[in-house]
Amino acid sequence: MKTVTEHRIDAEMVGRLKAYVYDVIGCCQRVHQELGPFLNEYMYQDALKIDFTEQHIPFEKEYSFFISYHNQPIAHPHRADFLVKGHILLECKAVEELHAEHRQQLWNYMRLAKIKIGILYNFAPIKDQCEKYYLDTTSRRIVAF
Repeated sequence: MKTVTEHRIDAEMVGRLKAYVYDVIGCCQRVHQELGPFLNEYMYQDALKIDFTEQHIPFEKEYSFFISYHNQPIAHPHRADFLVKGHILLECKAVEELHAEHRQQLWNYMRLAKIKIGILYNFAPIKDQCEKYYLDTTSRRIVAF
């Protein structure tokens, strides 16, 4: 699996992806604006559950999925913070700044869970950080959008 590359997706696809995640990002921004920076990650996640519910956005908190190796199931589940709308993995962070290991965690979850859209959201800084990714299964690349 390759990491984020210079590979591009067409403008029409980018527009559709941005429209699809728009309300989810809006919830994240609202939570950050109302609670402010520097809180514990779990406080933001609890507030997101409330906001998703109020906005009628379907979600699953602590989305668990399993993988297999040589057609044998691996007993330990992976847990992403949220599966939103059935098609978006949302990983929440409350760190000074996002780093490669945060991105790699999301990319691995996307690849292993076969979920094509991922959002990495950092609530801790005064100016929140949001990164959006798409798993292009044709090229086997993860593309920022």
